[in-house]
Amino acid sequence: MPENSAASRISPRSLISVVVPCFNEQDVLPDTYERLTAVMSRLPDCDHELVLVDDGSTDRTWEVLQELAAHDSRLHLVRFSRNFGHQCGLLAGLREAVGDAVVMIDADLQDPPEVVPELVGRWRQGWPVVSARRTCREGESWSKRGSAYAFYRLLDMLADQPVARDTGDFRLLDRSVVDLITTLPERKLFLRGQISWAGFPETTVEYVRRPRPAGTSKYGIRRQLGLAHQALMSCSAFPARLPVLAATTSLGTAVAGSLIGHKAPRGTWALGVQLLCLGVLADYAFQEYDQTRGRPAYLVRQSVPGRSAARAARTATSAESTSSRVISGPTSPGGGTDGEAEAS
Repeated sequence: MPENSAASRISPRSLISVVVPCFNEQDVLPDTYERLTAVMSRLPDCDHELVLVDDGSTDRTWEVLQELAAHDSRLHLVRFSRNFGHQCGLLAGLREAVGDAVVMIDADLQDPPEVVPELVGRWRQGWPVVSARRTCREGESWSKRGSAYAFYRLLDMLADQPVARDTGDFRLLDRSVVDLITTLPERKLFLRGQISWAGFPETTVEYVRRPRPAGTSKYGIRRQLGLAHQALMSCSAFPARLPVLAATTSLGTAVAGSLIGHKAPRGTWALGVQLLCLGVLADYAFQEYDQTRGRPAYLVRQSVPGRSAARAARTATSAESTSSRVISGPTSPGGGTDGEAEAS
């Protein structure tokens, strides 16, 4: 359950931002706009904005967005110089959004906007992350449904931190979560994994995913495999440890065979040692990768400062000392401080 303090931070009248990445969606955008604004306008005690990101579309998507924005000041538009991908579109929208909570939803209407009020309701109860979980994927081939089913369960099994099953990027994030995610320095993005890694309390809302009313899916097999690869590399250290597991299997087989009098197949020992050395190198490479992606060593969810007189005095002294260093600064050649030289 969420903490009561999370709900108490929500103001009586909130601003909800809706982030919508768009790539060649000229046919469906007018319907997306109508349904989203209709749903958001009915939310009690809420204002809203729509942050629409054109991810390098080659059709009339940008022109359609401009036409919509000309009649609605609640639309905030972002246009990429080229196609950078769905995850980058979401990240750009999160960085542009200013709401107390941010809903991420695709433009194709497979994720129904009518679910948004339920997401907002759970957020008002105090949940900082509310994910929409698909119970059915209508209009999709058996291969697409089967691969998605297998992917989410494999990711859940191998991920270092649990990732909610059968959930895409359709979810609501509290402002505190958005502020964290948008400051992470990683360029290879899998937002679901980053949100899961952050560890904020999360709940789910179930819904039925509908067929696209217009246009075609932009996520072909190559993009699906690319996202699956990035998800596994972002969420799990398992790929780097595969050589060690293979080495353990190879050497274990050789040892067991020797104990019962069976000669191990030629090359078993050499293969095991080579895989073990490769695994050590892979683990070093993963440690370097983990350092360079720059995630903080820890996250403070809540802090309750001590109220002792000694602590208050020490804190005040420390703050005064820091302020003094900033104001005085090193002496400039002209006799004043560097800060004074810049101001003049």
